[in-house]
Amino acid sequence: MINVAIDGPAGAGKSSISRRAAATLGFIYIDTGALYRTVGLHALRLGADVKDPAAVEACLTGDLHVELRFVNGEQRMFLNGEDVSDAIRTPEASLAASAVSAVPAVRAYLFDLQKQLAHENNCIMDGRDIGTVVLPDAQVKIFLTASPEARAERRYEELLGKGMDVKFEDVLADMIQRDYNDSHRAIAPLKPADDAILLDTSGNTLEQSVELVTRTIRENMPR
Repeated sequence: MINVAIDGPAGAGKSSISRRAAATLGFIYIDTGALYRTVGLHALRLGADVKDPAAVEACLTGDLHVELRFVNGEQRMFLNGEDVSDAIRTPEASLAASAVSAVPAVRAYLFDLQKQLAHENNCIMDGRDIGTVVLPDAQVKIFLTASPEARAERRYEELLGKGMDVKFEDVLADMIQRDYNDSHRAIAPLKPADDAILLDTSGNTLEQSVELVTRTIRENMPR
């Protein structure tokens, strides 16, 4: 199997770019951030303090079921049987995902699922620690980034497009806070793998970024 690991900060366009690159290459796309968002949403719904590791770990009970399904070729996230693919995209869910992803028990809970998906499929998997922790032997590793302002603008437009009432300043502040949380956590902090290819998409259109990533993968895949 050919595995491509794409890491980078929140709002770098990893999901949109990886999804389209995977479709072009005939791979499946696995958004691991959606897994953490789903656990974060679960903790929020239970009223847990997502900044309290013990409280978050208590949410990982036997009746919790996080499932990734492909519906008409699109990844959808299910929480205890409910499709929460839209509910996990709010700013609150983003910050909750960042908080719970620092909890070792959460990472252990989701680790095997991620490894199994990669073992069974040619895939592009994106997240924060795919090239460094989850798939250290991936044939291609990319670290995708852009300036905080560019990333916040993209997320802001995405949320507006979904009819959400948000302010750009709040989205930017959340982005900066999440960057700090992700890069300073003790467990699997956000950082490029030593052999990752760094790609900055600031100023790129989505189409330009997809073409850049797809070309980079093709040029670096095993022959």
